[in-house]
Amino acid sequence: MNDIIVANPDGTEVRVMLFDMYDFEVGDEENSFLITSPRAEWERVEENSRIYIPGTEYGGLYKRLESDTKNNSVAVGGLTWRGMMQKKIISPASGADYATDSGELNQIIGARVSAAFPGLFSGSSESTGVTVNYQYARYCTLYDGLKALLKSKGYKMQIVYDLERKKVVVSAAPIVDYSREIEYSSDMNADYTMIINRTGINHLVCLGQGELKNRIVEHLYVDGSGNISQRQTFFDEDEIAEVYDYAGASREDLIQSGIDQLVKEINLNEFRIEIESEREVQIGDIVGSRDYVTGHTVSAPITTKLVKFEDGFAKIEYKLSDDVTVESI
Repeated sequence: MNDIIVANPDGTEVRVMLFDMYDFEVGDEENSFLITSPRAEWERVEENSRIYIPGTEYGGLYKRLESDTKNNSVAVGGLTWRGMMQKKIISPASGADYATDSGELNQIIGARVSAAFPGLFSGSSESTGVTVNYQYARYCTLYDGLKALLKSKGYKMQIVYDLERKKVVVSAAPIVDYSREIEYSSDMNADYTMIINRTGINHLVCLGQGELKNRIVEHLYVDGSGNISQRQTFFDEDEIAEVYDYAGASREDLIQSGIDQLVKEINLNEFRIEIESEREVQIGDIVGSRDYVTGHTVSAPITTKLVKFEDGFAKIEYKLSDDVTVESI
């Protein structure tokens, strides 16, 4: 069981927190944490205190309090460090269409996070040796922008609370593909949920501005790998079509909006896994699993980690819902 530290807003360590349960969700989704203590052992926590497990990314600022007399408990929580990054926006400079960055990966990360969270976040002083000229999506979050920048070079975002520096250190690390090295199955104390969904839309008929025969019509198609284009791949019983009505849209806006709509409706394979293992893999790394009963193997990048302690036991659940690769065995 890991200690949970409470530190003042300036980073000065106060004490080790006593708790019954904790729940940290980090990744691309909720990004929040909650730590529950018995009322008899509760000690007050200063607002904006830092609460964290040393040497990990599991932590955040105290922004939430729950007092429950029925269950005789007090819980504190807030956004995780990743969650805080999701609440900052990368905006274009005045007069520019897009925000851009050029330079070495860790230098870019350090500049961005230090500006967003002065005195709390920092970058790494180590160089990756990788440079980039990058254009961000318009008004993306700090988290999504840096994640996309790193992914373009085969890197992931690594976050750790550094006790010596009293800062959240964000850095770049290469994405690791564990799917060939380690193949999890139920024989290895790995419980997983696999959903293979082939009922999603693969043909979207997009209707834009105009009337009747003069109306703009564009067809968008999805291929077997999830790529979207204007070339049809699935026919007959395999074609699943739907109409997208965007009255008044120009051809260019119709196509872009249609792509955004289709992304939400294509086949979404899902993969969640609970692993009992000494090796803890990171968000952005790729893991795989083999299901001998259904005859499928799946691999996907980790998008979310749910780290829980309850009833005296700690466990980590990994959620993988994007870019799932499915193969038959």
